[in-house]
Amino acid sequence: MGIIWWLIIGVATIIPMLKLLPFFGINTYWAAICILPIGTVGLIWWMSIKLQELEKR
Repeated sequence: MGIIWWLIIGVATIIPMLKLLPFFGINTYWAAICILPIGTVGLIWWMSIKLQELEKR
């Protein structure tokens, strides 16, 4: 039963990442790393770095 919840949460984070990542100039294939919780945190951190770079311009 735990694996089902893991997949539901993974899909619920991958779909928004597919929409957000191209805006920050990151390839959409990186959204697959959201299967792991640390991958989601890493992508959010990466997007925040890119956002800071965009704000400097």
